Amino acid sequence: MDWRGRYASAAARYAAGEEREHDERQLVQLGNAAWAAGLSLLMAGDRRGAAEWLVRAAARYRESWDAGGAPDAWGRPIAAIKALLLAGPDNACDNLSLAAFWAIDAGAAESASPIGRYAGTLALLVLGRDDEAAAIAATLGDDFPPDVAAALRALALHDADAYAAAVEAVRRSFEEREAFLEDVPAADTALALEALARRRKIGA
Repeated sequence: MDWRGRYASAAARYAAGEEREHDERQLVQLGNAAWAAGLSLLMAGDRRGAAEWLVRAAARYRESWDAGGAPDAWGRPIAAIKALLLAGPDNACDNLSLAAFWAIDAGAAESASPIGRYAGTLALLVLGRDDEAAAIAATLGDDFPPDVAAALRALALHDADAYAAAVEAVRRSFEEREAFLEDVPAADTALALEALARRRKIGA
C-alpha cells in the first residue's frame, strides 16, 4: 500500500480546502482530510507526523460542531475522540479529555441514537468511568455493529479474553469492507480500541 501517496493526496485536499470559506460543511471536510493524512502517516510508521495531523483533525471536527448544524451529529465527537486516541498519549492527553467531556456534555450517553450512545461509551472509557461505559455499551442494540459493542463492553469490564476475540472480529470486518472514509483502507476503529486497551493494560 502506498501510504505516503495517500498522505500526499489527503494533505493536498486539506490545503485546497483551507482556501475555501470555513463554514460548517467545509470544516467537516477539512477534518476528514486531516484525518486521512494522519491515518496514512500512522500506517506508514510516521507517528510524530501522524499525531500532528490527527490533533488537527480533532480540532476541525470540534470547530464544525461549534459552527452549527444538527445537534446530534455524533460522528464528529466520535471522529475527534478516535483521532486523539490514535495520536497517542504524549500528543493529545489534554485534548482527549476535552473531547470526551464535549461528548458527555452534549448528552451522548443519554442519546436515543445508538451512534450517540457509542460516542458516550467512547467518552466514558476515555475518562475511566468504566462501570458507566459498560452499562451504555450494553444498550447499543442490534442496529449497531455487534463486534464493536462487544469490544467496548469487554474493555469496560476489563475482560481481556472477550476483548481479544471482539477486536479481532472488528479487524476482520474492516478487511471485508470495500469503502472507507476518505479512501484510507485502515482499521481505524480497531486501532482506537487498541489505544483504549493499552490504557487498561489489556492485550489484544
